[in-house]
Amino acid sequence: MNMTLKPAFGLSGSALKVIAMISMVIDHIALYLMEHGTVLYETMRCVGRIAFPVFAFLIAEGFIHTRSRYRYFFTLLGFAVISEIPWYLLNGADGTHNVMFTLALGVATLMVLENLLQRSMVLGFLWTLGMAGLASWLGVDYEWRGIIVIDIFYLYNILLNIDKNYRYSSLIFCYFIMSYYGIIGTIFAIYIIYLYNTFRGFINMSTLKYIFYLFYPLHLYILLFFT
Repeated sequence: MNMTLKPAFGLSGSALKVIAMISMVIDHIALYLMEHGTVLYETMRCVGRIAFPVFAFLIAEGFIHTRSRYRYFFTLLGFAVISEIPWYLLNGADGTHNVMFTLALGVATLMVLENLLQRSMVLGFLWTLGMAGLASWLGVDYEWRGIIVIDIFYLYNILLNIDKNYRYSSLIFCYFIMSYYGIIGTIFAIYIIYLYNTFRGFINMSTLKYIFYLFYPLHLYILLFFT
């Protein structure tokens, strides 16, 4: 995939994954291990707001370029199920579910949306709203906002043919939706996404990809151990 607008320097997809993972760990350390309400806690949570927009962007990119969308979906769903045990033990019966379910729902939304858009934009819009509502009803992390952001990154990729308007407008939409969780962290996230240079990077073998998936439940188990 070629971008018509590239920064003088950039970040590969692998670099984005690593940044998002580090951000997520910092966020979860603050949430589960730090005293809430302190300056350090708030700073770490702010850094943690970088993670999801970057993950959402990578999910949309991965959906477009994956060889098997069904395998992509079921891989995310499988690790979501695995991650639910430590998630439940960390959060209790609060009615929420881990972010891997959000990402899996995002891919499921795109799988149907791709076909619906060939028939009607209205049907695609209604389907997206329905899946966003389902995400909120199920209580997955980031609820409806998570689904909408994933769809925005996908739709602008398709509809605006990867020009500079795609790069600007999708990030602006992302900012307005995700700033609910923190303005400064979201600004950093959209700048990091802007630096994406379209290259895959060093995480290009299937083994490394699955290590990336495994990282999420593994870091939850480690946090559970320390709590």
